[in-house]
Amino acid sequence: MTGLHLWLRHETRTTERRTPVVPSDAGRLVDAGVTITVEDSPQRVFPVEAYERAGCRVAGAGSWVSAPPDAVVVGLKELPDGPAGLTHRHIFFGHAYKRQPGAEALLRRFLTGGGALLDLEYLVDDEGRRLAAFGYWAGYLGAALAVLHHRGALKAPLGPLSREELDAELAAGAGPLPALVVGALGRSGRGARAAFGVAGTEPTGWDLAETRDLDRAALLDHEVMVNTVLTTRPIPPFLTDEDLDRPGRRLRTLCDVTCDVGSPLNVLPVYDTTTDWTRPVRRLRERPVLDLIAIDNLPSLLPLEASTDFSAALLPQLLDFGAGRPWERCLDRFRRECRDLGLEKEPEAGGAR
Repeated sequence: MTGLHLWLRHETRTTERRTPVVPSDAGRLVDAGVTITVEDSPQRVFPVEAYERAGCRVAGAGSWVSAPPDAVVVGLKELPDGPAGLTHRHIFFGHAYKRQPGAEALLRRFLTGGGALLDLEYLVDDEGRRLAAFGYWAGYLGAALAVLHHRGALKAPLGPLSREELDAELAAGAGPLPALVVGALGRSGRGARAAFGVAGTEPTGWDLAETRDLDRAALLDHEVMVNTVLTTRPIPPFLTDEDLDRPGRRLRTLCDVTCDVGSPLNVLPVYDTTTDWTRPVRRLRERPVLDLIAIDNLPSLLPLEASTDFSAALLPQLLDFGAGRPWERCLDRFRRECRDLGLEKEPEAGGAR
């Protein structure tokens, strides 16, 4: 492959230590003829020197704004507020297609600059299955934090750690717990069930069959609930304020891995603000107690494992960037969302060339 220039940007969120491309996979891309520029980033789990050794160029943090016009900027989380016009093609999780807060403003920035969003959430195969995702580790961390908090063992502020350290904490107080994983058969659900297993608990697992005709009394009879459901169409909510006020509710700890707050597709419209590493838990009810964990970058707590798995899945898609149908689908989705929002003109950016 020749001609492709990937620009791995620094993440401005201070708690974001993951990377979409690890140094070993960057080296494979370089060997295939891809030019890679990596911005210096003090919190990234891999030092910039590891990318240099893999054959990458190095640039200052935030310098993507002046990258060559044909560079494809690669990241994970939200962009900084400026510049007003985005001129490049950007690969990251934009969270802009389900009417989330700030979605229209982000798409207008691309429209203004003539760039395009290639949203990783919509990088899918012919059957609509996501090709690169952090879901397993999001579910794993969500369940782990829920268990630790329920035991009174969760310490704030949170910080990154290793899988071995986390599993040791989970195993230290291992024992059965009335727990429920909603979306149990998906990536995140499998991760959540694995973490509960390390903690000595076999959770109840619900998926499409159980949520199609929801048994609210049974849901509220669990002490811990982890939601991992990501929906692309409106469905009845799993919990409402009325449910939280029901007499006899046993539910004490709720972890929302999906964090679709602010979206009309939110299946847990019982809170309006996510939590974070500094304050990972918010109390929703006092009598009886119900606490919420809703952190939207959970996998960054295990940055090495999460980055390595994600990069391995993304690598073949980047190697096929010039011709792969998944990237064309990403671009088509971006254009359709711009039209649906009534934006004034068709984005001018080229395809995943």
